[in-house]
Amino acid sequence: MKCALITGGSRGIGKAICIQLAKDTSYHILINYNSNEAAAKDTLAAVELAGGTAEIIQFNVTNSDQVKTKLDSWQENNKEAIIEVIVNNAGITKDGLFMWMPQNDWQDVINTSLNGFYNVTNHLIQKLLRNRYGRVVNIASVSGVKGTAGQTNYSAAKGAIVGVTKALAQEVAKRNVTVNAVAPGFIKTDMTDELDEKELKKLIPANRFGEAEEVAHVVSFLISKKASYITGEVININGGIYS
Repeated sequence: MKCALITGGSRGIGKAICIQLAKDTSYHILINYNSNEAAAKDTLAAVELAGGTAEIIQFNVTNSDQVKTKLDSWQENNKEAIIEVIVNNAGITKDGLFMWMPQNDWQDVINTSLNGFYNVTNHLIQKLLRNRYGRVVNIASVSGVKGTAGQTNYSAAKGAIVGVTKALAQEVAKRNVTVNAVAPGFIKTDMTDELDEKELKKLIPANRFGEAEEVAHVVSFLISKKASYITGEVININGGIYS
């Protein structure tokens, strides 16, 4: 059984990725969530409705012991299974001006996006290398390539994801493991619910927010065999707001 693990897979872009992979691939999908079990169950139902198979796996990506314990016990119960695809999607925002930013808001955002990437990917990467095949896709952000005022913590975390994508890609390419990132702009999800869409879309050349599915299509392509020669790449999905 070949599997794809999507962190933060219960809502928003993560949910859209789970559903898209169910439609486009034969991967058994591991839907990771941290606290919202009801949302994870919704995603599971949607994946099955799309014709895929999936299961839910709960852990907090920031807690390295928990990540190891949960993934190891899952592997123990599924000895024949191979996690071939890792989509590092888990992320949070705690926006605010830098001069007033409490250390916790800085730390929490970086912990989730950046240390979460390390905890999950570092634990699984050796298996990908041993199997001589794998796909890692990291969800970055326009904030990580352009920088966004009021989001220094998020920009720092996602900018670091861009850097690690490019570096790791070079280390593992010989073993047929690709590492890429997608950098979404304003996408309609829970995370952007509180933004003033009417005002902000004036800044976007495409004159609209993106859909989570539009990000999911690119992720689905990057994990496919068609993308074998693409690695270390960051693909902007932002309606032209920054390139």
